[in-house]
This record gives sequence, C-alpha cells and structure tokens, in this order.
Amino acid sequence: MKTLFSVRGNSQKLDGGAMFGNAPKAMWEKWVTVDQENRIDLACRALLVKDGDKNILFEVGIGAFFEPKLKSRFGIVEPHHVLLESLQKHGLKHEDIDILVLSHLHFDHIGGLLSEWREGEPCELLFPNADIIIGKKAWDRALTPHYRDRASFIPELMEMLKKREKVHLVEQENHPLLGEDYRFYISDGHTPGMMLTEVSMPAGPVVFCADLIPGVPWVHLPITMGYDRFAEKLIDEKEALLSDLIERNAFLFFTHDSQTAMGKLSKNEKGKYCLSQTWPRLSHEKLL
Repeated sequence: MKTLFSVRGNSQKLDGGAMFGNAPKAMWEKWVTVDQENRIDLACRALLVKDGDKNILFEVGIGAFFEPKLKSRFGIVEPHHVLLESLQKHGLKHEDIDILVLSHLHFDHIGGLLSEWREGEPCELLFPNADIIIGKKAWDRALTPHYRDRASFIPELMEMLKKREKVHLVEQENHPLLGEDYRFYISDGHTPGMMLTEVSMPAGPVVFCADLIPGVPWVHLPITMGYDRFAEKLIDEKEALLSDLIERNAFLFFTHDSQTAMGKLSKNEKGKYCLSQTWPRLSHEKLL
C-alpha cells in the first residue's frame, strides 16, 4: 500500500514576470500575491511516498547551501534546511530515504542534496543511503549545459554525484527499483530531458509535474515561464500529457505552488483544463 505526503522545503520569492513568461502582469497578478519588488511566493515542495517498507522522495528542493549573498539574490526565505526539518515531522532523517527521484538538475530542484551553508565549511552530500534516479538526458544536459541555462546548475554538486554510488541514469519509462507502478515521461520544453513521474494509485494516477506545470496557473495551456528553454514545445508536451491524464482521472502534484500541493484534473464549461478539487497539503491521503 502506498501513502503520499507533501513535504515542504525552502521557499523562494522570484520575479513574477519571469515566472509567467509572456503573459501580461494584468493577467497573472490576479492569480498570485505580488510584493513591492514584483516577486511572487514559490514553494519547493517534495513528494514523499511510503510504499511498503520503502521511503521514496521525489526531489529535494533548493535547500540552504547558498552563501547569504546568493540566498538573497535567489529570494530564498529561510536560512536553515527546511526539508530536513519537514522530514523529521514524518519520523524520518535524510539517511532513511531509500530512493530519490530527481526530475532534472536545476539548483532549485536538487540543492537540498547538500547540507546547509556554514561559513568556512564545505557542504556535504546528504541522503547517503538513497538510490538516486535521474533521466540520462537531464544528466547529460547538466554536465554540458548551454550558455542560456548553465547558471541553473551546480557544477560542484555534479562532481559529487559523479563519484556517488547508486546513481541510476534512466532512458526507459520504468525502473526496476520502483516497478511498474511508477512511470516516467520525458519532457524537453523546460530543459532537455526533464523527467515527470506518474505514481499509480487506486483513485487515479498522481503525476509529479516538476516544471512542466509548476503550479495551478500553469495548468492553463498557454501559460509558460520565462525560464523555459522551448516554450512552444512545452505547451505541446503539456497538451499531450493532460489530454491523456484527463481520461484517467488523474491528480497533479505541484512542486512550486505556494498554496496548492495537489489538484484533481478536470475541464471547465469552455473545455479548458482546470482543477475540480485542490489540496493545500497531503497528509495520509488514503483517499487515493
């Protein structure tokens, strides 16, 4: 039996214009709260699946590895490693995670692999007992990034991961460590090789949407981020995925939405994709 939990990591404040791409502010400011610096609140939320005797964690958020100057630049709110604190509320330490699934290798999705910043001390790689599953295409991109997005990666962390045992690079839609209840989709619109995971549940599949659909407003097909490498491709990928999921009573799990952890995929009276029900957090969601 699988049980799903949302796990809070460090939160961010980023420019709303960058997060909503070419959508005008007059539109997106209706959906979010904007501060005096034009920033919106963003979560870095992980999904914890307790599957039998396995603790499976989808992503680790941005963490707290940045020095203070860079924490301020990237709008990181909390100074400490929030994810580790959140795992403790579930009776877990980072050493207790058996499998880590990383959608892609941008720093706001994998920075939590590192211990928090301490002046004069090097960061350490956490989660020592976890098998780490990463899409091979995303791995290759992180090692040889384009000028357009190379600032999104952490070279030092990549060097640590190259030396780490139990890193599994996948190119197929399943992996033996997880089995057929977990299915991968590869998306190239945000960054080449981003891997979404569908988790099979009795009430319908739950999809960890990563940065294809970072939150509720982005369920609307035309809405993309300025950070997306190929916005038109992303829209096509989103439409193909949602058209499949709507037929299968799917739920969408959001990593960056500050208010909503998960929503039930639906269509409104105009035939546009929307959410018929939302959850601000998941805690023992056995209804799934």
